[in-house]
Amino acid sequence: MNFELPKLDYSKNGLAPIMSEETLDLHHGKHHQTYITNLNNFIKDTDMSDKSLEELILLSSKDSSKMGIFNNASQHWNHNLFWKCMKPNGGGNMPPKLEKRIILDFGSIEEFKKQFKQAGITQFGSGWCWLSISNGKLVVTKTANAANPLVDNMKPILGCDVWEHSYYIDYRNRRPEYLDQFIEKLIDWEFVESLLD
Repeated sequence: MNFELPKLDYSKNGLAPIMSEETLDLHHGKHHQTYITNLNNFIKDTDMSDKSLEELILLSSKDSSKMGIFNNASQHWNHNLFWKCMKPNGGGNMPPKLEKRIILDFGSIEEFKKQFKQAGITQFGSGWCWLSISNGKLVVTKTANAANPLVDNMKPILGCDVWEHSYYIDYRNRRPEYLDQFIEKLIDWEFVESLLD
């Protein structure tokens, strides 16, 4: 299987000024493409070349000799979700089904947003913050580098990239501001809700 860079559902300047065209061009066109190129090279002519992305992540996650495959497969998966979780003029009110689930599992929308932002702020170095389904319940977690909640038997439904390449051009070292803007002005809540079931 040869993996390819997914097309975005919006133009390169579609998320500006929250996420600039320069950031999106670098992040999608260069960083994400590099993960895909590396992954294809790692699995070429091996017994893993016919595996799905999810299978590659799970099979390589516990094998230190396959960390190259894991890092690149996981980053490809993470970014596929990340691009889908955003839209122009995003944020705003959540659709009813998602809002109800979040209030049920976190107590309030404000508490969920606080936990999600805190996970992103406190992720030391590069990584991700997530909203996932774990044993039927919504939970907020964070992971370092390329790791994602799939390897812990969770289903991620929202992910935010807190590697510096995701925000440094637009926000420099102001990661909390980037997370605020992502939550309030970029998230496609309808897409997130579609992953609930």
